[in-house]
Amino acid sequence: MGMRTHPWSAALAFGLAVCFGWGCAGVFGVPLAYRYFAQPPADDAWAHKIEAWQTRERAEQRAPNSGVQTPAVASGADTGGASDRPADLRSKYAEFRQQSKRALARELAGWIQKQAKQHYIADGPIDHWATLEETFRTNGDDCDGLELLVYHMLRDLGFGETEVFRAVVYRRSDNQHHMVTYWFEDPNDPWVIDPTGAMTFGMPHMSEVPGWAPLKVFSEDSNYNAEQQWVAQQ
Repeated sequence: MGMRTHPWSAALAFGLAVCFGWGCAGVFGVPLAYRYFAQPPADDAWAHKIEAWQTRERAEQRAPNSGVQTPAVASGADTGGASDRPADLRSKYAEFRQQSKRALARELAGWIQKQAKQHYIADGPIDHWATLEETFRTNGDDCDGLELLVYHMLRDLGFGETEVFRAVVYRRSDNQHHMVTYWFEDPNDPWVIDPTGAMTFGMPHMSEVPGWAPLKVFSEDSNYNAEQQWVAQQ
């Protein structure tokens, strides 16, 4: 993606700002939230770009010699003898599982941002969204190619298909676009993993990243708009 500003996007951002009251939010101090999985309109400007990548990505995953394999995740529960066990074992397991997932995701965020220093390759005048295999073949890419390493690794490590998505975000000050990975542990405020650190470092929640807003949320098989919504103050 290469952090570029498209000519039409400034007008679109201004129109959205007027419609949704971005400028007013700072005046009245009303907190904002987003509905991350809204259906895009029929004339969605991003649809062609996303669908083109989806088609190529699915085709490469189905290829017999694909270099990326998703391990099978076994699951099951033993419900026998529950009365003989401490009552809090299930909650301890769930808590440790979530702590482990967060630690793993944070480690991955640090790793990809380190790799970006060596493997970032700008697209040039044409913004091409690479597949994962294309990123490996060229030994690097810009944000949208490097982000795929995070997206696929989280999926490979057992993070659910309804938890992990690719996301196009933009900086409000100049409308520059960027690609990051969203992990929806909280369905209303995802964790952000930025492959290059252009938006943020570490793994903050989206609500903790000032000056940036979500635009698109998608995967190989899905495509959503991120829409602003008002949140009642408590």
